[in-house]
Amino acid sequence: MAALDAQNPLLGEMTCGSLLQQLQQIWDEVGESDAERDKMLLQLEQECLDVYKRKVDLAVKSRAHLLQSLADGQVELNSLLSALGEKAFVGIPDNTSGTIKEQLSAIAPTLEQLWKQKDERIKEFSDVQSQIQMICGQITGTSEKVGSPVVDESDLSLKKLDEFQAKLQELQKEKSDRLHKVLEFVSTVHDLCAVLRMDFFTTVTEVHPSLDDSIGVQSKSISNDTLSQLAKTVLALEEDKEQRLRKLQELAKQLIDLWNLMDTSEEERSLFDHVTCNVSASVDEVTIPGALALDLIEQAEVEVERLDQLKASRMKEIAFKRQSELEEIYVHAHIEIDSEAAREKIMALIDSGDVEPAELLDDMDNQIVRAKEEALSRKDILDKVEKWMSACEEESWLEDYNRDDNRYNASRGAHLNLKRAEKARILVNKIPALVESLIAKTRAWEEERGVSFTYDGVPLLAMLDEYAMLRNDREEEKRRMKDQKKFQEQTNVEQDTAFTARPSPARPVGTKKAAGSRANGANGTPNRRLSLNAHQNGSRSINKDGRRESMRAAAPLREDATSCISGSEPLPSTP
Repeated sequence: MAALDAQNPLLGEMTCGSLLQQLQQIWDEVGESDAERDKMLLQLEQECLDVYKRKVDLAVKSRAHLLQSLADGQVELNSLLSALGEKAFVGIPDNTSGTIKEQLSAIAPTLEQLWKQKDERIKEFSDVQSQIQMICGQITGTSEKVGSPVVDESDLSLKKLDEFQAKLQELQKEKSDRLHKVLEFVSTVHDLCAVLRMDFFTTVTEVHPSLDDSIGVQSKSISNDTLSQLAKTVLALEEDKEQRLRKLQELAKQLIDLWNLMDTSEEERSLFDHVTCNVSASVDEVTIPGALALDLIEQAEVEVERLDQLKASRMKEIAFKRQSELEEIYVHAHIEIDSEAAREKIMALIDSGDVEPAELLDDMDNQIVRAKEEALSRKDILDKVEKWMSACEEESWLEDYNRDDNRYNASRGAHLNLKRAEKARILVNKIPALVESLIAKTRAWEEERGVSFTYDGVPLLAMLDEYAMLRNDREEEKRRMKDQKKFQEQTNVEQDTAFTARPSPARPVGTKKAAGSRANGANGTPNRRLSLNAHQNGSRSINKDGRRESMRAAAPLREDATSCISGSEPLPSTP
């Protein structure tokens, strides 16, 4: 060793060999024995061994620490790869060759990169979870109490991140839908408040302060409670709108009825056009701001009350107006009523106060409705009666026309009378069928209702029977007159043959007059006083027996007329 130390130029003067040599010199000078020298050398060797041993132990510990660091690095590398969901990662050494420090140096950049990636992934998870937590808090209404999200660092894979992002998208869509629904509710509340003339700001902020228009859209509450309260508010406002509209429509109908009763001017009615314009509108059709305001309804109520009081003072006038309407219906339907008794009854009811004015008017309205129904049921028969009477008038005119000896003269208007006569003959030929149809319809009407069909107080069937009887009498009389005329002509011919030199005596003037009187009294034409005069002079009761008597009274006239036509004066003697 001494030789090696002596040969080492790098050790300089302070080497183990030089020191040992110096120690030998000292021992030589001192005169130490060999035993002492060996003992001291053994101590030096032992101390050197202890130093080497400590150095070796330190080296072993250092190596173990490096190996542990390498193992920890491998574990951490695997843990990071597992947490990040990475099955392989670029930069990881493929083998474990080389020294421990080389291996540590090889995985250190990979670990650093994975740690950086983990931190970035944790931030991404934290952002997504924060948004999810915030939207969930907005939905549940606890957004003020939301804390920082806790990220599960054991699973930071992209698959897990995609799941959170998908959930976030669903929540964002739900938030958008809720926000849209909230805005729709707020808009509906605004429109309803405008129609009802209510304070929109107070109404909507009672649900949630964030629903004010001054607050941004994204800051509005979309919680379940807010949506529920908005739905309840809209429902309450819609019910209030429906009730107000129903009330306003009732008032509008009352106003219109009262106006119609009292003939209110259009100018006065126009003051309440904003009330009556919605009389038949549906709830959804009423959108004008202030259309259902409380003060407007109160105004209508006051007007209805005022008109009710005015109606009570004009009750008699209104009732008599209704009675006149009822009488007019009966007159047009040729139904006789006791108008004076009805008016006296109305006066008595109003003066006694035993009946409410509204009830009296309702009863008269019902009478008018029934009268219109009755008139409608009689219309078909009355139309045929009018045709029948018109045909009878034409028949009477035709008879007068046929009795006119100058009807074929070329006088002014003769061609017009001729045309009328042709039409009259066609119409007269239809009278029997018309009468039969009228009788059938009248009997069907009476069987259906169980009452007699009267025309201005006279049973129609009796009138038709009487007309048929008179028509038969007239036909028989025509036949007798025809036979009498033939006999007269034959007699005249015989007389002319026997007394050719003597002129034929003139027919007595009274004969034509008597025939005219007979034709006017017994031609079977129904007396128009049963119908036409009823319209002109008012309806009146006509006794059927009285008509029979008048018809019987016409019989002597017919007999006189017949005798005048058939009889002749003695012919003067021929010279």
